Amino acid sequence: MLLDVSHITVAYGKSLVIQDLSFSVAAGSRTAILGRNGVGKTTLLKSIMGILPLSAGQMSYQDQPLAKLKTYQRSLAGIGYVPQGRDIIPQLTVGENLELGALTRRNIPVRAKKDWALGYFPMLRDHLNRAGGVLSGGLQQQLALARCLICEPRIILLDEPTEGIQPNIVADLALTLKKIAAETGITILLVEQNLKFARRVADDFLIMQKGAIAVTGPMADLDDRIIQQYLSV
Repeated sequence: MLLDVSHITVAYGKSLVIQDLSFSVAAGSRTAILGRNGVGKTTLLKSIMGILPLSAGQMSYQDQPLAKLKTYQRSLAGIGYVPQGRDIIPQLTVGENLELGALTRRNIPVRAKKDWALGYFPMLRDHLNRAGGVLSGGLQQQLALARCLICEPRIILLDEPTEGIQPNIVADLALTLKKIAAETGITILLVEQNLKFARRVADDFLIMQKGAIAVTGPMADLDDRIIQQYLSV
């Protein structure tokens, strides 16, 4: 497996958010992490990225333990992360934000890599000299994804990519993510509340409840009964 999460527990102070959670992600797969608000989905991604420490359990990536790797080392190892809210640098131009991605890798041909990433997000070409902070939510999300691609990840952790984005952009984003996965073999681990989008992007799903995995399976098995029990508000 590309990523293996084994019996992890994560806490904020004395409050347990994730408890004894385990799952694996195969290379080249597209998996959606689903669940109601507050079940620990974002916390899970942050723990994989090393932003939050584990209280118990272990994680491995490409059969190597992650415990001793800092966040930047996980990025260098090929774990990409596009957080909720995107975290672009608003004062920098689109082009400068993209070039920051290239700085994480030595010997990357910056111009060629930037041009390659923009091939998936051509709308950004018209905004290369604009500050990232003035872009629409949809363009900011595209910028965050393009910057992540330049870092040459083997897996991308995506947290709520459709938040604050127009419906027509959401549909295009789903197609683009599938295209990226198909053409590059990049693995996608997606946290998403938009079930329609998750169905379009992912082949498999994990549903979290109370900080643990409640149900897993192929996306085709995500039926009305499961949705009503674990996802309906």
